[in-house]
Amino acid sequence: MKQRKRTVVYTVIGLLVALVHIIPFYILLTVSFKDLRDMSSKWLFPGYGFTGNFISAWQNAHLGRAFLNTGVITVMSVVLILIFGSLAAFPLARYQSRLNKWVYGIFVSALIVPPLTILVPLYKLFVDIGFMNTYFGIVLLHVTFQLSMAIFLYTSFIGTIPRELDEAAMIDGATKTGMFFRIILPLLKPVTATIVIMNANSIWNDYQFSLFFLQKPDSRTITVALSSFFGENSAQIGWIAAGSLMAAIPSILVYILLQKYFVDGIAAGAVKG
Repeated sequence: MKQRKRTVVYTVIGLLVALVHIIPFYILLTVSFKDLRDMSSKWLFPGYGFTGNFISAWQNAHLGRAFLNTGVITVMSVVLILIFGSLAAFPLARYQSRLNKWVYGIFVSALIVPPLTILVPLYKLFVDIGFMNTYFGIVLLHVTFQLSMAIFLYTSFIGTIPRELDEAAMIDGATKTGMFFRIILPLLKPVTATIVIMNANSIWNDYQFSLFFLQKPDSRTITVALSSFFGENSAQIGWIAAGSLMAAIPSILVYILLQKYFVDGIAAGAVKG
């Protein structure tokens, strides 16, 4: 009986937490599909299909160019993080020499450095070397700041893979490089999905780096373009809601596609780490 009451309490708490997260998204949906002349409550979903807010937001905020910039930056950054993170984590997890432990400690220590504390010297450096308003510059920044977490998760996950697989591969004549690509890499799907979701979401929604290092209108990302659009059209609440909804769709799709691996990857990294 006591267990049943506890289950009911946990269920109610879970539903309340879910409701708190769902309500803002529901209001975003109702407002984005509502005509500006419709003065009904924001809690009521319109009984008609109105897409004018999406067209206006797309044209006036120049979201086409912003989507392209953000997509290129996100894909390039995530691919490089996956490549460098997995390749660096394999020797750190399998060959724990004093040097490798020292290197791993440096990567883990970098996790506690807030990016904003070094923003000013980074800005001056990028101006001096000509990396401002370039894909290469902003990708380099994202890879630098996100790589430590990828290495931490990959190293923790590889540590859970039995070493007997390595020994069996070596007996069959595999080199260390072949062992990584043929044996270890295929087993990294869960943690790779976790890293993709975490980094793609973070980079897609990045505002602080994009605001400082992508200042030309043609190089703006989706967050900076929407911020500028909000300031110029604060009275057009339907346009703002529609633009925000379109910006959130890619992140939602990535999570839906990879969610079955997400919890496994986080759990494996947390337990071993």
